[in-house]
Amino acid sequence: MELAYIPSPSTGVVHLGPIPLRGYAFCIIIGVFAAVWLGNKRWIARGGKPGTVADIAVWAVPFGLVGGRLYHVITDYQLYFGEGRNWVDAFKIWEGGLGIWGAIALGAVGAWIGCRLRGIPLPAWADALAPGIAIAQAIGRWGNWFNQELYGRATDLPWAVEISDGPNRVGGTYHPTFLYESLWCLGVAALVIWADRRFKLGHGRAFALYVAAYCAGRAWIEYMRVDEAHHILGLRLNVWTAITVFVLAVVYFAVSAKLRPGREEVVEPDRGPAASDPAAAKPAGAKDAAEAADAASGEGKGAEGKGAEALAADAKGAGAEAVAVKAGAEAAEVKGAGAAAPAAGPAAPKADLAKPAPAAEKAPAQAGGAADAPGADTL
Repeated sequence: MELAYIPSPSTGVVHLGPIPLRGYAFCIIIGVFAAVWLGNKRWIARGGKPGTVADIAVWAVPFGLVGGRLYHVITDYQLYFGEGRNWVDAFKIWEGGLGIWGAIALGAVGAWIGCRLRGIPLPAWADALAPGIAIAQAIGRWGNWFNQELYGRATDLPWAVEISDGPNRVGGTYHPTFLYESLWCLGVAALVIWADRRFKLGHGRAFALYVAAYCAGRAWIEYMRVDEAHHILGLRLNVWTAITVFVLAVVYFAVSAKLRPGREEVVEPDRGPAASDPAAAKPAGAKDAAEAADAASGEGKGAEGKGAEALAADAKGAGAEAVAVKAGAEAAEVKGAGAAAPAAGPAAPKADLAKPAPAAEKAPAQAGGAADAPGADTL
């Protein structure tokens, strides 16, 4: 006799008039909103714009839902295409059946499209959303409780979940593997948030940590389940999937840390350095402004100095030209006087000496005019 157990709801649907309200769908929707809300806060903290996470989620969520359903239908095809089954049931997503592996894989394709349209690096967006995805999974797993599915082996533990008789199930108390996974996902979200703050994870490493941590828990939880599944070498298919994805996530984390250490400084091209590091963003702008002002001041001073040098050179050149012209005129005067004296002879020394006097008076005047003339340097 069980002393305590978790009761299951008698039905997973509540009708509001003609509108059915399904617990499974509500859990999925609430999980999506929680992921977008937390992802938006983390994105803004990294320097992104408000609303960017939601804009990209518009692409990622529909792709994720389709991918999750496709994975479930493909891996459990006998439930929809076996003898006596109706293939139309494959489209009844509200009855449960979403594979997280397909949801993440195809959801990433949708996110990639959204990021490309916004010019945003997908790894940075995934890092911001990673803990939110884990919380969304924690909430979404309670949808399995409404549908009385995804339980483990029979047990009489106080936290066992009661399952009623129904199609493909036998009534009794079982391990609530949906609850185990829900709690594990909350722990994963806390781990990613702590590690991201402590180590400044970037370039997709926060998302890789989420994937690796989730797979580590999913492997042992999956091993406890008793619902129908395909087996490979004695292990359920999802156990092998969890092991494979875990290895890939760890390899990506290690390689990324070596090739691209640190975190992205800019997550949206038109936002500048990440707002989470104001000490790096604000002084950088001040420094650039100071450097620009110094450069402008230096150019002004350089131009002023060059102008002064040019004026000095011009003045010096003009003075030199004037001196040269004056010296030339004096030399010409002396030479003319010396040449005139022998030609005149002793008979008329006074008259010959008096004749060059006007020329001597005229030469300085010409020299002074040549010094002032612009073309004086041709002499």
